[in-house]
Amino acid sequence: METRWLEDFLVLADTGSFTRSAELRHLTQPAFSRRIRALESWLGADLIDRTTYPTRLTAAGKLLQEQAVPLLAQLNTTRTMLRGLQPLPQGTLEFAVPHTLSFSYFPKWLTAVEQDFGPLSCRLQASNVHDALLAFVEGGSDLLMCYHHPKQPVELHDARYGGLRLGVERLRPYSAARDGAPRFALPGRAEAPLPFLGYASNAYFRLMSDLILVGGPQPAHLSLRYETDMAEGLKQMALAGHGVAFLPESSVAAECQSGLLLPAGGDEWSVRMEIQLYCDRRRARPELEALWDYLSARYPPV
Repeated sequence: METRWLEDFLVLADTGSFTRSAELRHLTQPAFSRRIRALESWLGADLIDRTTYPTRLTAAGKLLQEQAVPLLAQLNTTRTMLRGLQPLPQGTLEFAVPHTLSFSYFPKWLTAVEQDFGPLSCRLQASNVHDALLAFVEGGSDLLMCYHHPKQPVELHDARYGGLRLGVERLRPYSAARDGAPRFALPGRAEAPLPFLGYASNAYFRLMSDLILVGGPQPAHLSLRYETDMAEGLKQMALAGHGVAFLPESSVAAECQSGLLLPAGGDEWSVRMEIQLYCDRRRARPELEALWDYLSARYPPV
């Protein structure tokens, strides 16, 4: 039996869809289905009721869902110990957070929370948006901080999860400043396209920046010069004057205040995203429950 089979099963249990689960696990649907069949064969029990739609778990599937989360967590802890690393103290809260939020939003948010709630022991798992969500639904973290937009929603409707709206973030174009004005500004000209610093195809902000460009007030004339999946990398390239990049406001606040970067377009070239926080109630313990009760009294629900 392979642990990834359990991870596949937990994703399926959460989504209720073989197609969606295969996408999240970066597999074809036939390959994903074979792995679920392999798990059922190893266990000697049917986990999925294939006579209904949407997909439902059998009694055996529900039992495995309850047992698989702590089992995988224990395996990960054991692996950490065997690698010669000491797990964090008991009571540590694990956050899954996309890279950009981990740099720009999470530290200030945590400072504000601790000023009123008190000190927290945290472990931060920083990754891309997709992997942060996957780590959370697979039981690898207590809390998930993420972006949400109606065109690219976070769909965690199961009663297992609680969600809060922490705030709003805007993604907009920025450019290095020159003589008090942006060096590059949208929309550019057909005869002289703007050098464009873009996101890789697997990045969440690629979808958001494409949404901005498609819905912009007029066609943008851009020439792709650089591509990466990290907003921080694009920010450094923009600071060096290499082109225009779509960046979250919170990640460039200091650079804009100092005049190093300036918006390269108005609000019509931006998109509004919510910053949301989710809690996995099945991992409930006193530290998590106390923090969630505190936050629930201060932020509106999703």
